[in-house]
Amino acid sequence: MRAKFVGLVSGLVIIGCTMVQADGKLTEDFSKSPEARWDYVADTVMGGVSSGQVQFRSEGDVAFARLVGTVSTENNGGFIQFRRKLPVRPDEGVLGVRFVVRGNGEQYFVHLRTRGTVLPWQYYQAEFVTSDAWTEVSLPLSNFKASGAILRATPVANEITSVGIVAYGRDHDARVDVSEIGFY
Repeated sequence: MRAKFVGLVSGLVIIGCTMVQADGKLTEDFSKSPEARWDYVADTVMGGVSSGQVQFRSEGDVAFARLVGTVSTENNGGFIQFRRKLPVRPDEGVLGVRFVVRGNGEQYFVHLRTRGTVLPWQYYQAEFVTSDAWTEVSLPLSNFKASGAILRATPVANEITSVGIVAYGRDHDARVDVSEIGFY
């Protein structure tokens, strides 16, 4: 799979700190000033008590974002995340989210927000499990489920406005690293 990704990267054009593929599919590699594009958000904005942070690191030639912290369901809480608002929405032909990840063996989530997710607690969610080795994960948009009945069942690619990596829903210690994330 890594060779397939290298082929994909060779077709990308670097624009500032974000790579944009000619067909409009964004890929982030966390190489240059990611702190200007990514935000940390926790349940404390709604009274929860989870705590954590996003760190931007590198090991050798691999730059990555690390989400660490403690997720607590006390006081109606239960999440920490790092999220990026997209500068442009993906093309309608996008099929899913692709990323390279490692972690502490826990289950994590990708959250997508769209033009239709106007309330803070609305999102589309798909899960993935980490291991201590870098692993490429592809999540089709059909795997993303709406957080509530008011939303359409699955997100529409050209309506996506943000993407986030989330530790969510149960008491646990989080550590998840992401070296690349984008759409396919």
